[in-house]
Amino acid sequence: MAIVKHIKSRNANYSAAINYLLFEHDEKTGKKIVDESGRSILRKEFYMDGLNCDPMSFDKECELTNAHFHKNKKREDIKSHHYIISYDPADVTENGLTGERAQAISLDLAKQMFPGYQALVVTHTDGHNESGNIHTHIVINSVRKTAVERRPYMDKPHEEAAGYKHRSTDKFMNTFKKTVMDRCQQEGLHQIDLLAPAEKKITQKEYMAQKHGQQKLDEINQKIIEDGLKPTSTVFLTQKEYLRNAIDECVATSNSFDEFQSKLLEQFQISVIEHRGRYSYLHPDRQKRITERALGTRYGKEYLEQTFLRKDPLAILYIRSHLRLVVNLQTNVKAMQSPAYAHRVKLSNLQQMANTIIYVQEHGFDTQSDLKNTLLASKQELKEMQTQVAQHRSDLRILNNQIRYTGQYYANKEVYSQFSNAKYKGKYRKEHSKEIQKYEDARDWLKSFYQDRKMTSLKTLTLQKEKLQQQIASEEEAISSLKEKLKDLDTADQNVVVILQMQISEPARCSRQIPGLLFQFRRSVLLYTFYCYFSNFSSILLLR
Repeated sequence: MAIVKHIKSRNANYSAAINYLLFEHDEKTGKKIVDESGRSILRKEFYMDGLNCDPMSFDKECELTNAHFHKNKKREDIKSHHYIISYDPADVTENGLTGERAQAISLDLAKQMFPGYQALVVTHTDGHNESGNIHTHIVINSVRKTAVERRPYMDKPHEEAAGYKHRSTDKFMNTFKKTVMDRCQQEGLHQIDLLAPAEKKITQKEYMAQKHGQQKLDEINQKIIEDGLKPTSTVFLTQKEYLRNAIDECVATSNSFDEFQSKLLEQFQISVIEHRGRYSYLHPDRQKRITERALGTRYGKEYLEQTFLRKDPLAILYIRSHLRLVVNLQTNVKAMQSPAYAHRVKLSNLQQMANTIIYVQEHGFDTQSDLKNTLLASKQELKEMQTQVAQHRSDLRILNNQIRYTGQYYANKEVYSQFSNAKYKGKYRKEHSKEIQKYEDARDWLKSFYQDRKMTSLKTLTLQKEKLQQQIASEEEAISSLKEKLKDLDTADQNVVVILQMQISEPARCSRQIPGLLFQFRRSVLLYTFYCYFSNFSSILLLR
């Protein structure tokens, strides 16, 4: 399959890109490989084209474009973008992929994705340190040379104009990946879905760490074998791969998260916790946890909970996750059109109904009115807190002005004092006009602010600012927490209405006080459970 990688560079030396693409380098050290005479060695096979430039003068032409548009002058500016398209090694033997063909495909892709930019398009056939996979490097100058037609992924004004800098946004990368996928399918090449999150996420950094680690391990094992001994380990595992293997082994024999958690700790000394709706793992040799995102989707909370659920569908009633809305199947058009989708919605509804029951029970809501009143009170509390924060932010702006003008006053006070005592005031003012003007502006502002003529010291103002900033930060954190609470309350409130509608008569639904709320919930959910399983029993069997 073809994969796409992006690297951005702040190196102003565009010649370095040409040297890397044309001459052999050790990918491990990044150093150029030279012959016995110390001369650079040209790569054995490569194909090179230039887009909107001569490839051999790519560096000079990029510098001229930058100078013309007055761009890339700062050290921190991104000077170039480097995209790598790596094709599946199997495409060489199975689908007749050659370096020349890959270059033609990649050049068309570059013309499509980078119009108006100066670019080097170079295809190598030796892979990473002669690993064998064909791959293409597309290096573009960050500044567009000529204007082009506006593209769907452009989300800023005038992004199509000449002189505009390239932005490798998520929208652009998704478009690029989709374009690569479509072209590979047209060419009959192996291809996977690049837009879907990887079940097993292995970055280039991890791949290289595994490769170098395996080489070192092989060297050590060779010495052990020469001594007549047997190596204890023949396969090098990165810390992430160690976690993946351990998770795969434990989840295969676990029916719940608690059981999974215990087995990981007992058998592999791996700690797993849930934080902000995601799992994170602690390798026994690390101090910092590794998140589920770094491992892949099959090692995340959502995937693993579904795995436990498939082993025991009734466990859905006991798994707590973030509250989501129950979907009304009677009004959902997609559910009406697709039985498979309707079945998935039924299972999801079971989960969310169970979560709602747990939420109501945990928070002690005895009636629907209790829940509604708590929701309304929380909304009012949020409004009051937001008003308070807005007032404190206004106070902070005033305080910043106090600090600014107080500092400006004292910084220029000596100059103004000398001006007041100067024999030739006109000449002195002309020589120190900026300082005098700053003093007078500060003096006038402070007079209008301090009606009692009692100024607050700069030290006191600074302490007041620090205290106010801490208060604002604390209030904003409380607001964020309250918003999360409100989100759950609102979802629970809407779910309560849907759940109770399943079993409660019309007059009862109109009542504000509904006794036995939890009993009503449990009854509704149990009946809905039987409905889901018996209405589509064949699908349930497939899940098991």
